[in-house]
Amino acid sequence: MGGLQRFEQRLESMISGAFARTFRSAVQPVEIAAALERELDNNAQILSRDRRLVPNSFHVELSDTDLERLAPYDSTLARELSDTLKKHADGQAYVFPGPIHIDFESADDLTTGRFRIRSQAQAKVTGTATHTQVRRAHALLEVNGSQHPLQPPGLVVGRGTDADIRINDPGISRRHAEFLITLGREGQDPLIEVHDLGSTNGIRVGDRKVPRATLRDGSAVKVGNTTLTVRIVETMQETESPGWADV
Repeated sequence: MGGLQRFEQRLESMISGAFARTFRSAVQPVEIAAALERELDNNAQILSRDRRLVPNSFHVELSDTDLERLAPYDSTLARELSDTLKKHADGQAYVFPGPIHIDFESADDLTTGRFRIRSQAQAKVTGTATHTQVRRAHALLEVNGSQHPLQPPGLVVGRGTDADIRINDPGISRRHAEFLITLGREGQDPLIEVHDLGSTNGIRVGDRKVPRATLRDGSAVKVGNTTLTVRIVETMQETESPGWADV
């Protein structure tokens, strides 16, 4: 273990323990940087002999006092922290699934000098739909903060360039799953289904791994490490939809 790692461990221990309670010390940017680097180290997943997947989405939770103190510099700080993480990742053969996002949030249970980090690997998502198509869609797929229209006959989700929604997730096959949609009568919800296309890791709906499933508004489909959520546009829900077996 190198000197920097030992320093980071001691610093992290002090910040989360007696030091923060006794001296009420405000959080310093270097402390956040050290904790973010350790977040990468602790959550690295092996992809191959020379590559490991690490989180790229971070929520830094702080007390109101510390958040207020850092607020004037949060965008600059986030940019500097991102650069630090990229350098650390380069040295460790880490791979980010998408752009780095760092947000600062308030947490009522934290006192001055204490902070907490939540992280996740959030894959980059690429679609071909326009904003107009999204607005006019009868149903949408929400994935990692983006919305994609689900229009008849449907679309394919995968990691390959020929997928309608391309997700940069190593756990997803090139053509992983197909979402099918059939529009109902006026005032009725559309019928939406998902089918596994013979993917390596399969699909999960709710807590079950299934080859296919009928979906409804709010259904969550997990492919690889990514979750896609079905949203039916409100204008299509004026009357109750006819019952069908859903998951």
